[in-house]
Amino acid sequence: HSDKFMFEAELEFELENNGLEIGLEYANAMYILNKNMTVRAGKFLLPFGTFMERLHPSWINRFTSRPLGFGHGGIAPGSGVGVELRGAFYLGNTKWNYSTYLTNGPTLKDGSHEPDEAGMLSFGNLMDNNLSKAFGGRIGFFPFADSSTELGYSIYTTNGTGDKDSEYEKTGAFSYALDFSFVKQISPLNGLIDVKAQYNNSKVEDAFYTETHDDGDVEEYTFDNNSNSFYVQLSYRPTMSGNDFVNKLEFVGRYSEYNTPEGAEWESQSSQYSYGLNYWLSWRSLIKLSYETSDLEGGHGSDGLSKVNAFSIHWAIGF
Repeated sequence: HSDKFMFEAELEFELENNGLEIGLEYANAMYILNKNMTVRAGKFLLPFGTFMERLHPSWINRFTSRPLGFGHGGIAPGSGVGVELRGAFYLGNTKWNYSTYLTNGPTLKDGSHEPDEAGMLSFGNLMDNNLSKAFGGRIGFFPFADSSTELGYSIYTTNGTGDKDSEYEKTGAFSYALDFSFVKQISPLNGLIDVKAQYNNSKVEDAFYTETHDDGDVEEYTFDNNSNSFYVQLSYRPTMSGNDFVNKLEFVGRYSEYNTPEGAEWESQSSQYSYGLNYWLSWRSLIKLSYETSDLEGGHGSDGLSKVNAFSIHWAIGF
């Protein structure tokens, strides 16, 4: 809208159960205070690590899917409603970026509606369920002058996740993330190397939940509510080959894991290998061929061990 005032939004349309679901991914306004500070307010993607904020859009994500434990249903917060201050600065000869924000906090599922989800957190709430807010932030560090490498640390914490006046109102939660990025054109390899990685850890304070057995008996139980997820991704693009077709190819591989609490109804241990071949039509449009093999043990709504293999083709355009 001007050199200093900007607005962004994203709508999501999804076909599910023969119906159309419409979701508001984000909608926020930003104002540049100075060269080191920008403030924004509304619903925005949270800089918890880098994947959800920077890499999840279809024309940026190198795969047709997200890593396990990231995005909807994962342990990493994707978006929030609130206010944020962000920017970048130099410290000596090193470059840093930062973000700090205050948003509506996550909601703790107590099992009253869906017993097999007791202890899970729900993020991105348009309205808060109590008076506690979530505080978060990320600090990023570029150790080299060419900015090829970035290391990041993020936190996301709240003093209360349960509904107001419930026994879970003061049940707190703390999450942190570590992220890594390396992007550089390497002459001996005749192309561009892009490495991405992120580790998430989520801890919810201990609480007691109820379980109703088939005979009608009600039993209280608790568990160490700690979850983690991570992914490592490597891509190679032969940008120095001299052939226009080969220059636009990209070879990519990814490994991800998602582990949820032992003793929870949604306890699971999952791992996934992903392989892909991409062809870049332009800087913002690509065709993706992806193959994934996943080992899933337990989890919400499933039993035992299952293995899933999937092949997908995706044409993505950013605009």
